[in-house]
Amino acid sequence: MKLFVLGATGRTGMEIVNLALMRGHEVTAFVRSPQKLRPAASLTIVRGDPRRREAIAAALPGHDAVLSAIGAPPRDALRPNTLLTDCARATVDAMTSSGVARLAIVSAAVLFPEKGLFFAFFRWLLKHHARDLRAMEDVVQASGLEWTIARPPRLQKSHDISFQALRDALPPGSRVMSFRSVAWFMLEAVERRSHLTEVVGLAQ
Repeated sequence: MKLFVLGATGRTGMEIVNLALMRGHEVTAFVRSPQKLRPAASLTIVRGDPRRREAIAAALPGHDAVLSAIGAPPRDALRPNTLLTDCARATVDAMTSSGVARLAIVSAAVLFPEKGLFFAFFRWLLKHHARDLRAMEDVVQASGLEWTIARPPRLQKSHDISFQALRDALPPGSRVMSFRSVAWFMLEAVERRSHLTEVVGLAQ
């Protein structure tokens, strides 16, 4: 497949790029900082702002799917911000105009109404980030595209690729999972055309 990756210099995005290349796909990484990526065979690196629809649309034609792992910098997650919503709107508009229908995008498990102090604390701490995530998801779900929204819990670096996936709910089990596992789920969803128009809770 020919895959278009947004957020490719982030920790999940880098895992998506690396795993996609290992699985034999052609990858276009659309990034603001190309110097953060190592050149590789079957990898095309395009400099661009993911908030600009025109820039995405210029590079997008001919791709089979878009995988977005854009995340807000930690400092921005704790204050009002519309980065994810703005990027989602630009992505959806560019995909619609380019005729690319398949989108897999990373959100977060904080949007699930889980009970308990642990989840209540993080909903309070990340209330601004959650508002941006919710608005981002609204844009995606109203798009008419073949979308999959992945909601993982807190992420950590690990070589583990195992995951549980459950529609509209957080699977029981671990409250953390690896960036690599999320990337693995995203690629499998796109390759298998699974979880179409589904919000999917992930866990280790």
